Formats: sequence, structure tokens, C-alpha cells
Amino acid sequence: MISNRDPRISGAFDLDKPLYTISVASEILETHPRTLMMYEDLGLIEPYRTATNRRRYSQRNVRKLQVIQQLTREKGVNLAGVKYILMLLEALKNGGIKPPDDLKQVYDLYEEII
Repeated sequence: MISNRDPRISGAFDLDKPLYTISVASEILETHPRTLMMYEDLGLIEPYRTATNRRRYSQRNVRKLQVIQQLTREKGVNLAGVKYILMLLEALKNGGIKPPDDLKQVYDLYEEII
């Protein structure tokens, strides 16, 4: 039996399906692959690993990386700050609290992935 949440029915797709290699993800994000590895080392992102230990990034991973880029590039936040802001955004979402105006755009993008 096919459920209503089946992507074939709703026209949606699985945000968690590991689709992109590190080179493709870095091209989408216009960044160096080493940057993605650094984000992984810092615990900001956790890509899927294949049986041969290759990284695969999902659409959700790419969207989270876009949030990280927005915080670092546009808001001037360092990576230690990004880690705390992501935790705070999740707490705001779980608590049903509206974010400050300065973080509204980042929050809206982050809200799509959690």
C-alpha cells in the first residue's frame, strides 16, 4: 500500500536521499571541497558515507550548508558561532518562538530543513 507521504504521489522528493558527491555539492555551493570537509570535521554537517567511505550529500545537507554560508558570508559569524546559532535556531523552532528580525531570513531557510 502506498501512503500519502509517498514522494511518487505528492510530487515531493526525499530531502535525505544522498545524491551529491563532494565535488558536485561544492560546485552547487560555489565553495572548495576542503571547506565541506572542514565543516564535517567541526560537526556542522554529517554527510552519508557509502560502503567505500565516499561522502554523499543530500538536499537537506546542501540546504544546511547554505544556511552556514549565509551566516559566515553575510552575517560575519565564525564557525564556532555558527554551531551555537544552529542549536539556538532549533531551540526557537521547538519552542515556537519567533527569531529576532536580523535572523529571520536565516531562520526561514533553516526551518525548511529541520
